[in-house]
Amino acid sequence: MHTTRFLPAALAAAAAALALAGCGPASDAPASAGARFGDIAFEPCSLQGAAGVEPVSAQCGTFEVAENPAQPDGRRIDLRIAWLPANKGSAVGTGDPVFFLAGGPGQAATEHAAAVQRMLGDVAKTRDIVLVDQRGTGGSNPLECVDANGEPMAFGPALESPDRIAAFARECAAGLADHADPRFYTTTDAVRDLEAVRAALGVEQVNLVGVSYGTRVAQQYAATHPDRVRTIVLDGVAPNSLVVGGEFAQTLEDALALQSAKCRELPACARRYPVDMRERLRTVMERLEAAPVEVDYRHPRTGRLEHGTVTADAVGGLAFMFSYAPQTASLLPLVIDEAAQGRYAPLMSLVEMNTLRMEGQMTRGMQWSVICAEDAGRWQPGSGGDDTLMGDAVAEGLFAACDGWPHGSAPEGFHAPFASDLPVLLLSGELDPVTPPRYGEQVVEHLPNGRHLVLAGQGHNVSWIGCAPKLVGQFIEGADAAALDASCLDTLSYVPPFVTFNGWSP
Repeated sequence: MHTTRFLPAALAAAAAALALAGCGPASDAPASAGARFGDIAFEPCSLQGAAGVEPVSAQCGTFEVAENPAQPDGRRIDLRIAWLPANKGSAVGTGDPVFFLAGGPGQAATEHAAAVQRMLGDVAKTRDIVLVDQRGTGGSNPLECVDANGEPMAFGPALESPDRIAAFARECAAGLADHADPRFYTTTDAVRDLEAVRAALGVEQVNLVGVSYGTRVAQQYAATHPDRVRTIVLDGVAPNSLVVGGEFAQTLEDALALQSAKCRELPACARRYPVDMRERLRTVMERLEAAPVEVDYRHPRTGRLEHGTVTADAVGGLAFMFSYAPQTASLLPLVIDEAAQGRYAPLMSLVEMNTLRMEGQMTRGMQWSVICAEDAGRWQPGSGGDDTLMGDAVAEGLFAACDGWPHGSAPEGFHAPFASDLPVLLLSGELDPVTPPRYGEQVVEHLPNGRHLVLAGQGHNVSWIGCAPKLVGQFIEGADAAALDASCLDTLSYVPPFVTFNGWSP
């Protein structure tokens, strides 16, 4: 099936990673107050986590930069910065800190503090960690869509055509006009900001840790300022040449095919699912494309009985998002098989849960500023493949806004391969539906001091899984990827699909 309809849930999933909430007043903040790191003043703060996640004590500050680098006396914007001191209670930053670069594009680094602590726990024992909200996200002049009255604008299923998406983008841009020019919120602008922050902190070099889209930022910063970089970790690698969003249909298809192949290797799974999951999913989506289904289902948050409509768009988005992690991917075959047999309630509950998970995780305007400047003009219609489940729909939905969104352009050489002698550790998940291992292989070819590790059975962003945090810590400490003993990763394996709602085996 090749559908050209806009898939709103899939679009959200395509740019999403783990997201936590923002920075606020603290009751359990570090004891020191009035701390300084270089020329930047910080105050105690608490980076709030998602429900059930403990807040992270930190130091928070702001750093002012010109919005338009060609007009330093023009509009100025504040970048929000969080500093996690290596020595708790420290009033002065030291050494070569770690800069964490968030994904998206459109996510804020400070909203990932809990995940960063888990991922960089070993690193944090000896090095400061710095989180800078990329301009246009979080607390750095966010490009959030509001109407002429300043009211939030909902981006959702009602925008079913490219023309309506473009009109929405024009209205959003008009609502931002008094405090932001979207043309100056690109990766290149973010790199300039990071260098300004580094200089203000008074450190000679930094260690870069980028996840997903953050790997693009890391490569661009290191290419522009190689002498300022000590080590680089790229988790979920996006090559500079990649058209972000342009290959999502194919990478999802490849991930689903690999998952189905692994299922067939397990007797219990092969008996339960004799039909390839892609074909089962295709059947369900074709039925729903022809006739969406009304269904009663249990709301995943309240447990109350609700009534809703299951659509092909929602199912496609669910398949995309749930393929990000093996734990959620293991549920897909069961709920898709149930739907194929006319039982849609479990599928609808998961669709609703997916929608709730994605709320507020992406700053839409900043995402458009990046992809419209750097990716949309290089996308070729038809590259999604007529034989894939999504076809061109995901890319069409992502790039449709560019007709109504003011945007800059990428500088010459921006899409050239990142070639460097710097120490680089690259991490990929074997089943990643967004940045598959072949992307990491493509990038490491140009890195003589690089090493690419593929985590078996894992999905998108893997630096927090198993012994990966330990390896990341050892790499940043020793700056030698080749010296790492990565045999501890051999314990990771494929998470089999559920064959009943009680688990993966009878």
